[in-house]
Amino acid sequence: MIIAIDGPAASGKGTLARRVADAMDYAYLDTGLLYRAAGAKVLAANANPENEDAAVSAAENLSADDLQGEELRSEEVGTAASKVAAIPKVRAVLLDFQRTLATTPPGGKRGAVLDGRDIGTVVCPEAPIKFYLTASVEERANRRFKQLQEKNPAAIYERVLKELEERDARDSARDVAPLTMAKDAIHIDTDRLNANAVYDAVMAHIRTHMGEND
Repeated sequence: MIIAIDGPAASGKGTLARRVADAMDYAYLDTGLLYRAAGAKVLAANANPENEDAAVSAAENLSADDLQGEELRSEEVGTAASKVAAIPKVRAVLLDFQRTLATTPPGGKRGAVLDGRDIGTVVCPEAPIKFYLTASVEERANRRFKQLQEKNPAAIYERVLKELEERDARDSARDVAPLTMAKDAIHIDTDRLNANAVYDAVMAHIRTHMGEND
C-alpha cells in the first residue's frame, strides 16, 4: 500500500505524513529531504544549485549521512533544493530511489507513506490513496516564520513570504514534474485546520478506503 501526500512548502504535509506512517506502521520518506540534501551538498562545494553538472553529481553521491543535520531545514538549503529539483537529470537520479522504497518498503513494512511535490503525479501515480494539502501563501509563511523564530529570533516575515512565493513559482513552472494536484487526489485546505484536525480527516479517508477494499 502506498500513500502519497503532496503539497507546496509549509503546507503541513511532512508533519502529517510522519504521523500517518507511525499510525499505520508504514515506512516513511520525506522526498523533499533528498533534494534538500543534494542542494546542501552543492552549496557545501561552493557551486551554483542551478548548475546541472554540480547538481547531478551531488544527487548521485548522496549518502545516509547527507540526510542528517538541522542545516537541511534552513531557508537557504530550501531555496537550493527547489533549484536542483528543477533539473530533469537530478529528478531522474532520485526517482528510482523513491520508487524502490515505495514499492518495496524496508524492514518488512506493509506499506509506505511518501510526501513531496510530485508523489501522486510522477513518483507513484499508481498510489491508491493520494492527498494534496494546500494553504494560502500567507498562512504558510506565518507557519514557517514561527518555526524559524524558534531558532533565529531575527527572522523576518516579509523575507519568508517572498521566498515561499518564489519557491511556489519555481515548483509550479518547472518543465519536469511541476507542482500540481493529481486528478484522483483528495484535496485538503489546511488554512483553518490545525494539525490534529488534518490528521483526523486523512485517517478517516484511509480507514474508509481500506474498509472498502477488504
